[in-house]
Amino acid sequence: MTISAMLFVQLGLALSTGLFEQLGPLGTGWIRLVFAAALVLVIVRPRRSWFTRSSFLACVVLGAATSGMTLLFTLAIDRIPLGTAAALEFLGPLAVAVLRSRGRALLWPLIAAVGVVLLTEPWTGNIDPLGVLYALAAAACWAVYILCTQRVGDELSGVRGLAVSIPVAAVIASLIAAPSTIPLLTWEAALAGLGLAVLLPTVPFMLEIQALRRITAAAYGTLTSLEPAVALVIGLLLLHQVPGILPVVGLALVIVAGIGVERSAGRATPPSAPTPDDPGLSAREAPLERGELRTGEPA
Repeated sequence: MTISAMLFVQLGLALSTGLFEQLGPLGTGWIRLVFAAALVLVIVRPRRSWFTRSSFLACVVLGAATSGMTLLFTLAIDRIPLGTAAALEFLGPLAVAVLRSRGRALLWPLIAAVGVVLLTEPWTGNIDPLGVLYALAAAACWAVYILCTQRVGDELSGVRGLAVSIPVAAVIASLIAAPSTIPLLTWEAALAGLGLAVLLPTVPFMLEIQALRRITAAAYGTLTSLEPAVALVIGLLLLHQVPGILPVVGLALVIVAGIGVERSAGRATPPSAPTPDDPGLSAREAPLERGELRTGEPA
């Protein structure tokens, strides 16, 4: 289930590039968020009584981070290969894990840094610097996202948190991308956007909830460290993005750093955390400090 969720995420991202020519990367990210928000609202039907003031504000900030991740990563994969973008974005959760490890994981950032240099090969001049900046900005948003999910995950179940964060992400994306995208919309593009919203985040969300009932958080965190490799394979098969030897080595180093730092970091589950019957945030909503290294792209 965990591997399938990663496949759906990267498949959704790769297929999103098919709308870039018509809607642009920002428009593509926007339509995916809008339909995802509609699906969440229909499925969850949020109630005001679920939220305190602090939990609601945390969900709003989480939604802003989700929007930033989605739009910035979409801009990144318009300029650089999917596998490279995924590895660069992965630096966000890796940085949070290092900060939470209290000095026990200082070797891993160095390994990751070497991996990033090999991934981008700056000496060749072939990598798009703006694409790299977009991916790194998405990584920063992902780091904020993780910190927010700790607060949300301690107070709310995952479905309830999504019922605010995804619609907020859609509203923010609409303010940025809707004015320029709506004139370009066709029925075909709208249907494609709905399909992409199902691929990411709806199906991965459901798979990850079930997966976390069956495997430990540490096992899940280790598995999701492989996501940049999944992105590389999807990019190769669907987008025909063939990496060189050095970028492959660099991606492997980032994955090793992710697995290593995940094993070094940890946070005890708070008393208010959801029970096994109420699994809490989805794996892409759960805090890194509990062992999960990832959400969404958002989706």
